[in-house]
Amino acid sequence: MIFDVNAYLGHFAFRQLRHNTPEGLLRLMDSKGIERAAVSSASAITYRNCQSGNEELFAAVKPHRDRLIPLAVINPFYAGWRDDLEICHQQFGMQGLRLYPKWHNYALADPCAEELISAAVERNLPVSIPFRVEDYRQRSWLVDVPDIRPAEVVDLVKKHPKGRFLLLNAAGLSGTPLGRPGELPANYVIEISRASAVLGNEIGQLLAALGPDRLVFGSGMPFTYPDPALLKLEVLDAPEQVKEQVRRGNAAGLFGDPT
Repeated sequence: MIFDVNAYLGHFAFRQLRHNTPEGLLRLMDSKGIERAAVSSASAITYRNCQSGNEELFAAVKPHRDRLIPLAVINPFYAGWRDDLEICHQQFGMQGLRLYPKWHNYALADPCAEELISAAVERNLPVSIPFRVEDYRQRSWLVDVPDIRPAEVVDLVKKHPKGRFLLLNAAGLSGTPLGRPGELPANYVIEISRASAVLGNEIGQLLAALGPDRLVFGSGMPFTYPDPALLKLEVLDAPEQVKEQVRRGNAAGLFGDPT
């Protein structure tokens, strides 16, 4: 079984997404052997009120909760975020958060973000942080949203050692404190979709430095197809037991395993 921690449902303001309905995403997952996926609302990234995207996501995944694990997009710069978090966690049963500081006009070091992370820790909710939504070369001329810098996340995981962080769509982390052993709390895992498995072999370097329990499989679908991430895992020079941890075991530890 494969557990994808990096998937989306809904629309994105600046490009057409295929396979972005529950039925479409599940068909794509079935065709690639992916059993479960943690999903958030793509619409919430660009909605002025991202809670509307969370509401749409809740309704969309309701018949598919055995396979689609909903994550709430919360904007701590928005005055009503505390109510949004309460509703998403207690009423909607969402199992984690996704944060988009560059899109939602705040910094991870801002007091509002600090308060939100502390609230997530108190609720035992994992916090996923996409370093980017899409390749800069594909972005609309109407927006100029930079990638998150590794240093911003380094400071975050230091400040919240009891947090559980999931780093998505990141590359080049092996050369930073996030990819070196013993420099930071072991409170984060790294999703592999942008890391190399052959040239540079960043995935292998991260495995050697951090251990097999710190990497997880993700694809970014439907912004991207899952095939490249699946191929990276296939060609990875690692024992099958390690690949199985990356494939599903570590993600199941974060979000629970119905089996």
